[in-house]
Amino acid sequence: MSNYLISFDEGTMVFPVAELPAVSEATHAVVRDAKDAGVWVFGGGLPEASLGALVDTDGTVHDPATRPGKDTFIGGFCILDLPTRAEALRWAARFAEACRCAQEVREFMDDPES
Repeated sequence: MSNYLISFDEGTMVFPVAELPAVSEATHAVVRDAKDAGVWVFGGGLPEASLGALVDTDGTVHDPATRPGKDTFIGGFCILDLPTRAEALRWAARFAEACRCAQEVREFMDDPES
């Protein structure tokens, strides 16, 4: 089994505000299914990037979290423990449909120290 990050960029969930309850319920239904399947590790939405901070290697804090060349930030994510990349892509498709936005899928690198 491997951990997969499934995420979407801030600002990509675009739909009429009246549809928020339906989108929220659809997304929570996928989360419940992932929990029921025993693959859910952790997840959640993130506040807008302007509320974050970026800390450089020298300890300098940039508040908000901006840097040259970086124009997208993660808006939400989940981590699932899955047997294959194909399975991660299937879950991402379910989240994409529920959230009404594209999802990025990335496998965590194996690190025996963590």
